[in-house]
Amino acid sequence: MSATLEMYVVYERPRDYPDKFVVRRWGCRAEGAVPEDWFVLGTTLDEVRAAIPRHCVRLERDPRDEPQIVEVWI
Repeated sequence: MSATLEMYVVYERPRDYPDKFVVRRWGCRAEGAVPEDWFVLGTTLDEVRAAIPRHCVRLERDPRDEPQIVEVWI
């Protein structure tokens, strides 16, 4: 069994929710990142940020990220 690092990706107006902010949890393993079933919808960035565990650290978006990605928390 491999260890898993949780990563929370915040999106603004993704295709599946074009009028919302969404935070999705990803499990990062040796094999790569895998999307999990957990996600939260909100109408504001602060609303979805409130669902991210407090122990997480915010990373700026990478210029190579999809344009809908606002930030990542690990």
